[in-house]
Amino acid sequence: MTKPTVQKGFSPQTIILTIAATILFTLVLIALSALAADPPGQASGRRGMSLPLIIHLATVVPAIPLGAVVLYRRKGDAMHKLLGKIWASLMLITAIATFWLGDLGGGLLGSGLSFIHLFSFLTLFSIPYAIWQARRGNIAEHYRAMQGPYIGLIIAGLFAFIPGRLLGGLVF
Repeated sequence: MTKPTVQKGFSPQTIILTIAATILFTLVLIALSALAADPPGQASGRRGMSLPLIIHLATVVPAIPLGAVVLYRRKGDAMHKLLGKIWASLMLITAIATFWLGDLGGGLLGSGLSFIHLFSFLTLFSIPYAIWQARRGNIAEHYRAMQGPYIGLIIAGLFAFIPGRLLGGLVF
């Protein structure tokens, strides 16, 4: 007699609900930021959040919990592959969007890029590399290559809350 197996990880409903709630939170954050930048009826001259910043927030915020789910739950099944593709797409879009965002004080070599953009370059390299490794069957290297962008996402996210930056200003 075989013993029933217990599935490790979150249910598909929990994952979908988490993604939906995160996207909703992002949209509310964007709306509140736009209102804070330009109160209705007042011509302040500010335009609110730029399109690259909106794209960045709309992709990076859901990538944080989704990445944790993908790294935590069972590997190799259809759900892992689907969620991994969604996460990788979000990360690539957010990395590309960062190149149109401002810098943290001067930029690297006068280019407008800051040290935080190094995470974008890491992501743009690591994710295609990780997918290539998975397709080659080198799952250990695939896992290591996917951990890097997720750790970078968390570190860059913490830097976003520094006072004086947009999220830091909203929270503090």
